Amino acid sequence: CVFSTAAQQRSTGDECGPEDPRDEPKHPLSDCALEHKAIKLEEQVRDLTERYRKALADSENVRRRTQKFVEDAKLFGIQSFCRDLVEVADILEKTAESAAGQAEPSDPNPTLKKIYEGLSLIEAKLQSVFAKHGLQKMNPVGGRYDPYEHEIICHVPAEGMQPGTVALVTQDGYKLHGRTIRHALVGVAVEAQE
Repeated sequence: CVFSTAAQQRSTGDECGPEDPRDEPKHPLSDCALEHKAIKLEEQVRDLTERYRKALADSENVRRRTQKFVEDAKLFGIQSFCRDLVEVADILEKTAESAAGQAEPSDPNPTLKKIYEGLSLIEAKLQSVFAKHGLQKMNPVGGRYDPYEHEIICHVPAEGMQPGTVALVTQDGYKLHGRTIRHALVGVAVEAQE
């Protein structure tokens, strides 16, 4: 029979119980050694827990940085395209200004007037497309000079202006979502030298 009862085991001598101290298994480690081993294991658990927390924090930081990188790539991925398109906007603006100077109200030539109106509509539409995509023209005249947004090309005597303010703009600057993609070329007011 594979299974035996406790009475059968006692009769055959198979049972080693607490009544029989001779057959108790002897532990190779003493109580002091067990306590020492438990302390070492607790230290390892603390160390591993701390390393785990640091690894979690590091992976969270990497995730945040990656997410920020992806968001910036979405926002500023068109930056070089915008720089090129801003050059076209400058040409369009100068052409419209030139056509406006040529088209006089008393001029019998309505074609020039229609060209000017068409250029003005295209320029307005282009600026609305720029605004839709976060590209905006800077208008620094009268504001303080900022080296992150402006490039000085000349100094102008400060007549009625505070020294250090932008007196004139020769080329408009542009920002894409708050980041300067083209500096405005400006003349800054300075105190007149006598």
